[in-house]
Amino acid sequence: MYVRAGMSEVVLTVGPGHTLREAARLMCRRNVGAAIVVDPDAPGPGVITERDLLRSLAADEDPDTQLVADHLTADLTFAHPDWSLEQAAAAMVRGGFRHLVVVDGGELAGILSMRDIVRCWTEDGATSEIPARAQA
Repeated sequence: MYVRAGMSEVVLTVGPGHTLREAARLMCRRNVGAAIVVDPDAPGPGVITERDLLRSLAADEDPDTQLVADHLTADLTFAHPDWSLEQAAAAMVRGGFRHLVVVDGGELAGILSMRDIVRCWTEDGATSEIPARAQA
């Protein structure tokens, strides 16, 4: 199964000038754990995640004054729609993140979350059963 089967093609985007509270509200309304940050002055997109919001709150920063630009991840690992879900999951585990921005031909194609991968695998009949070892 491929990334294209599990990715969300409709993504939430926010700007770098949004406050963290604005980003959190938008993420909550859409029931997503990440938003793509589009800045025309940046070389590429960034991502703001629930984890970024949580870190800021834990540091006692004011979500009404803190800007997305100061908390996003800009150094992203990008996936391609033709990657296998296994490749995407491995990239997430290696990088310690739960979302991948999907790019096709230099254009934003979607976003893939760890939840999307699990959903695809469970809908496809994947199990965690381990076959019994043959007795010697």
